Amino acid sequence: MSKQLFDEFGEVSAKQWKQKIQYDLKGADYNQTLVWHSQDGIDVKPFYHPDESPTSLKVHPPSCWNITEQIYVADVERANKKALEALQKGAEAIWFILPSEEVGLNSLFKDLDLKSVPVFLKVEFASEKFLGNLNSFLPVGSQVYLQFDIVGNLARTGNWYHNLQQDHEVLDSLLRNSANLKGGLSVDLGLYQNAGANIPQQLAYSLAHANEYLNHCSEKGISLEKPLQFKVAVGPNYFFEIAKLRALRLLYSNLATEYRFNEECHILAQPTRRNKTLYDYNVNLLRTTTECMSAILGGANSVCNMAYDAIYHKNNKFGNRIARNQLLILKHESYFEKVSNPAEGSYYIENLTNELAEKALEIFKSIEKGGGFLSQLKEGIIQKKISESAEKEQEQYDSGELVLIGSNKFPNKQDRMKEELELYPFLKHKPRKTLLSPILEKRLSEKSELERLKSEN
Repeated sequence: MSKQLFDEFGEVSAKQWKQKIQYDLKGADYNQTLVWHSQDGIDVKPFYHPDESPTSLKVHPPSCWNITEQIYVADVERANKKALEALQKGAEAIWFILPSEEVGLNSLFKDLDLKSVPVFLKVEFASEKFLGNLNSFLPVGSQVYLQFDIVGNLARTGNWYHNLQQDHEVLDSLLRNSANLKGGLSVDLGLYQNAGANIPQQLAYSLAHANEYLNHCSEKGISLEKPLQFKVAVGPNYFFEIAKLRALRLLYSNLATEYRFNEECHILAQPTRRNKTLYDYNVNLLRTTTECMSAILGGANSVCNMAYDAIYHKNNKFGNRIARNQLLILKHESYFEKVSNPAEGSYYIENLTNELAEKALEIFKSIEKGGGFLSQLKEGIIQKKISESAEKEQEQYDSGELVLIGSNKFPNKQDRMKEELELYPFLKHKPRKTLLSPILEKRLSEKSELERLKSEN
């Protein structure tokens, strides 16, 4: 019956649609009127059609995603208690930040089922002894992901943990002694996003960053059998961010295949800090919600939300509870866990994925021709490109073209935040000697917020 009904209507080609649109425009220019030119270099058309869409892209996102809670380990017993409480209240994975190797693994992992609960360990040091002890401590089949990233540390701080040789020796030790880890190496794409890189740059730099590790493994004759991890910061451009995660999987799969390594990657996503604001901070709730939605629909394995007050308040139960509940609502009340790969088949998202991947690949190839990621980082080329992109975005914010509600649009003049600051929410300037210029993360509204703070009575 339905087939007979639809057979009465002929198929309309992309060319016919465009002719109809041009007719309705009554002489107005199609490209100037309806095509949006994004700052990522993508021209967004008013409609997408299967005639002009790429064939189905081989993107294989996970069938489910984990609600993840981040915990800074200042006190081991307290961190363990927070982890157990978070799991009782709906979290499904724990993300520990370890500032020091002097941490008791027995106390940290007490009562945690490491074979069923995914645990991420971001280490802020390079210690061969600690990494060896960790692998020995963990049971076979553990779900523990170590996040070790010497290149990311160099990009962020401008220095190696120790020096080039010693850091790579620790890296080699990890690669050869990580049998009980679910994963060991990670790439921090979020650094580039929070510093102001556009999406093709983020993808290209993270791919070139990953290529440093893959190439090192290949030269050392080490097979990378475990999935590489990407820590991703998700921005506010909803559909573009969905496509970004899909393009990341596509690009990394192609790169790893060339090395004959495991082509899977694990994506841990969290909202960006770049668009978060000090004033009218409740709007941050809306921002983080849509950013988490992009992460889920884009195919993140794990999603860690950011508390609405994270930029100016110390870690607190209320902020953590709200952040966790946002993800619980998305998962259990909005049914964001019911469909695997929901973006597949969307002509718009498929086209965005393809275009972002192609633009990122062009940048990646130019980096490799220029000597590789580390070489261009040392020469300051990567930093310069990110700075140019960040300045362009900052100009858009300053002019009002890029809107942040409550900051440069509809600000509440009655807001007073000076007495609320428990953390310093601005870029810190600490002059120190570095091997290269570090990549600096900065929020868009910092300058205007500093001016407002100075004018508060």
